[in-house]
Amino acid sequence: MPRKLESDTIGMLLTDVSRLLRGAFDRKVNAMELGITPGEARALIQLAVTEGIKQAEIATRMGIEPMTLSAYLDRLEALGLVARVPDPADRRAKNVIVTDKADPLLAELMTGLREMMTAYTDGLGDEGRELLRSSLRILRDNLRRLDPCLAGKEKGTAE
Repeated sequence: MPRKLESDTIGMLLTDVSRLLRGAFDRKVNAMELGITPGEARALIQLAVTEGIKQAEIATRMGIEPMTLSAYLDRLEALGLVARVPDPADRRAKNVIVTDKADPLLAELMTGLREMMTAYTDGLGDEGRELLRSSLRILRDNLRRLDPCLAGKEKGTAE
């Protein structure tokens, strides 16, 4: 086995870019002074994309523990930004929805994040950005389809 592995494999690049983007996201959200933490912002965005799914599914999609998500949701609910509603298919479960009060905050958040991503994708151009987005969708869809742990289990689509 070689002592030095290639660092520009797709997996390594995705991992590195994901780590760097997460840090940039955190700094951007903190700098925007929206009154919510980066974790709460991630949860709110995920809810806006996949509204009406169970807390456990949201935690899975975000790659965090259910108790961590629960703390984020408690705070967002206290701020009136989300609501937990009964799941019509399972009375024991709660689905989470975004309230109208969250709309202005989400709009401001997304504007800031779009500006950030435009800066970070500088040099790709519009066609390059769309090609990257399309390629990542294919990778995501293949993972959902081919990974036995994911196949058919994820609902909604975060794009």
